[in-house]
Amino acid sequence: MAVSGKPGGNTLYYGDNLAILRDHVADGSVDLVYLDPPFNSNATYNVLFKAPDGHQSQAQIEAFDDTWHWTPSAEQAFDEVMQSGNSDAATMLMAMRQFLGENDMMAYLAMMAVRLIELHRVLKPTGSLYLHCDPTASHYLKILLDAVFGNENFLNEVIWKRTSAHSSSKRYGPIHDTILFYAASQKYVWNKTYNS
Repeated sequence: MAVSGKPGGNTLYYGDNLAILRDHVADGSVDLVYLDPPFNSNATYNVLFKAPDGHQSQAQIEAFDDTWHWTPSAEQAFDEVMQSGNSDAATMLMAMRQFLGENDMMAYLAMMAVRLIELHRVLKPTGSLYLHCDPTASHYLKILLDAVFGNENFLNEVIWKRTSAHSSSKRYGPIHDTILFYAASQKYVWNKTYNS
């Protein structure tokens, strides 16, 4: 997680972004959030190290595990949303739990909800958030974002077509991801994009 500090300087934090947001990022201090959380890969991601001679080393540490299960940590994330003071997010997450039950998707959504509340807190009123996700969870995440940011602050759904997309013999090919674009408020800054 990179957080801009003083002009011209950046700070890189390594660790659980929830703890970093709470311990190191002030309210209303962030202009832009691009969030590409793990989703539905069912993989364990490791940080690999190189040996001093530049070759791949066997040394590695686990960075994160993209396999979600309803565990005490999922229950804790759910409880934190219930106690967050964000009644819309709490109501929506409770409805999702009633619908989905205590399954892997619900564990993922509880983990995301508590972090989305913190990300909303740290954004400046002029700030915006881009959340990259796939069709497995995008519809659930959009509902959570509507609850946290307010549906009036939903600005766009950007479709990112994969360059390596291919068709499937039994269904339409999975050829894109989704980026959900939200503003912290109606005072958001928009910089027009140009082709060069």
